[in-house]
Amino acid sequence: MRTTAWTFVVLSFALLAAAKVAEKCSAPLEYPHTRLSEKFSSRQEFSSGEKVYYSCAEDFTPSKGSRSVECHNGKWSRLTLKCEKISCGSAGDLPNGNFRYEGQTYVGEKVFAECNKGYILKGMSYMICKKSGWTGEFPSCEVSSGKEITCSSPMVENSVQKGGEASVHRVGDTMSITCNTGFRLDGAEKIICGANGQWQPKPPQCLPSPEKAQMSLSRPTGDCGPPPTVSSSNANLVDRYITMTSFSSGDKVYYTCNVGYTPVGGSRTRICASGKWTPLKLKCERKLCGHAGEILNGQFVYTGVEFGDTATAVCDEGYILVGRATRRCLSDGWDGRPAVCEAVECQEPTETNAVRKNYDEPPYTYRNVILYGCQVGTLLGSREIWCTKNGTWSSPPPQCKVITCPRPNVPNAYWINSNKQTYRPRETIDSFRCRRGYILTGSKLITCSMGGQWFPSPPQCQPRMWRG
Repeated sequence: MRTTAWTFVVLSFALLAAAKVAEKCSAPLEYPHTRLSEKFSSRQEFSSGEKVYYSCAEDFTPSKGSRSVECHNGKWSRLTLKCEKISCGSAGDLPNGNFRYEGQTYVGEKVFAECNKGYILKGMSYMICKKSGWTGEFPSCEVSSGKEITCSSPMVENSVQKGGEASVHRVGDTMSITCNTGFRLDGAEKIICGANGQWQPKPPQCLPSPEKAQMSLSRPTGDCGPPPTVSSSNANLVDRYITMTSFSSGDKVYYTCNVGYTPVGGSRTRICASGKWTPLKLKCERKLCGHAGEILNGQFVYTGVEFGDTATAVCDEGYILVGRATRRCLSDGWDGRPAVCEAVECQEPTETNAVRKNYDEPPYTYRNVILYGCQVGTLLGSREIWCTKNGTWSSPPPQCKVITCPRPNVPNAYWINSNKQTYRPRETIDSFRCRRGYILTGSKLITCSMGGQWFPSPPQCQPRMWRG
């Protein structure tokens, strides 16, 4: 009896252990810079022993570790996959100059070209790191004309200029411009001496701001008015600050990138300090839309793949476009749908008495060929016609015509073994004879041509000239 009870207890523990082993797992955990494979993302329950797989998020690439985790006793094993942000690495060597990197050469960051003294920059001054690598025209440094290119100090009234102590500035020198109290900045806050001897962008202006000047009289020392607009930043002040007219020292305001732009670096904040706003360092670049889609029998021609760019569908030869040709890159991706390229079709050829040597069922599309021949007579026209890229046949269908040459009329002549009234093309007569007292002039051999004429012309029998 005791043995039976003991066996029952052992079996009970075994069943409980089996139940514990069979315990299921809930949805897998989320890890930074990774994403779960799509086929697993919608499931909420997984069996013990089942594996799921992760991949790196966009703009990241795997560096080490395993992509899989396993459900075991109701718990997931820990993911060891490590994903690093995609880096473009070195942009290469710049002869007679060097590259200055904005950051760690990650996607979205820039590299700036700087030429040695005595050389000037040709092409774009920077390249951008994209997933495909450094993009943009590769710059070059060329020998200057001998005269050093400089920029004179910009004349911006009612302003304070930082970096503008010198009267002459070399290419690449920068200057920051801040308006005096009671004036507002109209244009870029920071300008750079360009390779053409001009400030880029155009120096700003400090325009009078009566309201701001009046407010500054009653404002406590250290307070700030509304933050000045940064026109070249592609960013806007967050809505909740737009209606505010006064800020205390130490107050922060926040910016957001314009529609169609995405942040790629820098701080979103500006701070009121000693009565002035700190510069906005937020960098906003146009969003990427990527590929606009595949077109069977055609392709897209791009002005670019960033916000505001367009992709226009162009069909291959012999195909016509159905749908809207152009798609535009918007803030949420390409608008519309990819167009369709359909094959050009030719109508049934006009009727003819010629016989088709091949027969294809309609529709007839680009480059389809129809061959013709004659059961009786001669084929006039092209033996084959084809459907062109314009949807028309290369030529009208040929016709069959019975062509003959009449019996030659040559006075005072006769010919042997040929006494027919009509002759078919390519038939010949080669036995002309003249009657007594006449002499043959011309060719003894004539042939019936495809046009129903004798070639060369039949000979003549001329009277013989007798000598006394």
